[in-house]
Amino acid sequence: MKFLTLVVATAVSATTTTTAFTSPTVSSSSPFKQQHHQQPQRPQQRSDAFELFNVPPPASDDVEGTKEYASKQPPPGSFFQLQADCLAATQRAIADGQTLMEVEFPPLPASVLELDDVSAYDVAQANLQLAVEYARGMVQGKGSIQKVAVLLPDEDEKEIAIERYTGKNRDQVTEDTYNVETGVIVSSLRRLEAGDNRLVKPEQTFLNLFGMGDNSSAARAGAVKPMEGADMYIILVASAQELPDVEALADQVPNVPIIFYNLKLDILRGDLGAPAFPPKSFQDRFLSLVKPIYLLRTRQYSRSIATPPFLVNYQGCIFRSYPGQYQTLLDTGTGNYRRLRGADIRPGLGQFKEELTQALREEGVLPMTEGGAFDFLRTGYKTTTWWEDEREEASMEWKT
Repeated sequence: MKFLTLVVATAVSATTTTTAFTSPTVSSSSPFKQQHHQQPQRPQQRSDAFELFNVPPPASDDVEGTKEYASKQPPPGSFFQLQADCLAATQRAIADGQTLMEVEFPPLPASVLELDDVSAYDVAQANLQLAVEYARGMVQGKGSIQKVAVLLPDEDEKEIAIERYTGKNRDQVTEDTYNVETGVIVSSLRRLEAGDNRLVKPEQTFLNLFGMGDNSSAARAGAVKPMEGADMYIILVASAQELPDVEALADQVPNVPIIFYNLKLDILRGDLGAPAFPPKSFQDRFLSLVKPIYLLRTRQYSRSIATPPFLVNYQGCIFRSYPGQYQTLLDTGTGNYRRLRGADIRPGLGQFKEELTQALREEGVLPMTEGGAFDFLRTGYKTTTWWEDEREEASMEWKT
């Protein structure tokens, strides 16, 4: 299988243009191969191909210049650079008045995520550490953010996260431990009243199973409480069932920025409408208002062909740093990405896959056509998911 991947990489990289970018996922020499908790070194200049754009960003009041700069920004070469780029994108979005924002990127190197012994708790711990560093950067920035609350879904999730973060057991964890950094606290969306030590909490179970209707925010308002003095919230490891809690929080603090941090909203949207999950109208009413301000979503695909090597493996990513365009990038397999296009509207997953496939056709890696019937079977009659379809009830924020 490795040989087949190299065949594709050689064919594509042979004509790689000067828009090739440093890959954060596949390069054996990439700083992303380091563990996330290690202090990465400041990366060297990313590539000779990027020298045209390796200049200081434009002034904050230069709207067109800022968008052009962000639209040409390459993916980061390390977690150090990722944090810096993510902070800059967040500060620009807050300055523009955004309050519901999505940040999405791989929280661990690709080589680590592919290991069989990596658990959900390992990913959650990585997300917590990255979120705390991100929150610290926001507090230390020049903006108005002085206190950031990192919120997990409930008390149990919070205690598990704190235990893994601090190395202390549950009996050793005190309230003071939750102040993990100056101006950064870790808490939960649902918090118990003081002295409530019940093991079973029927009202929480009732909300999970039956509080999923269109009026769920009102039902959850008593269980979800804002943090006093918080200037920004970061939501971690919330499931589709727990997203209505975030809506309840947003209703209570409409002017406070809320960051959906590595929640994989595209996957959670697929659960909407299932039994015991929020209805599909939740996407139109709330999730469609969440603007992606920093997005690095990788996708891998395989395609069979009639000639050697018979199976072609390829991958790419959608990358966006606010207020720049959504960039479709093809992984050349040599540690670089090649920019295929930029768009002001977020491409659907079907469109993104077709853009990668078309690039391979133009390079001669894939045949231009396999015949009418085969081409139809490859794509089908519908290439979009239900939440990607245009609907009058939905906002365009999540696409722009």
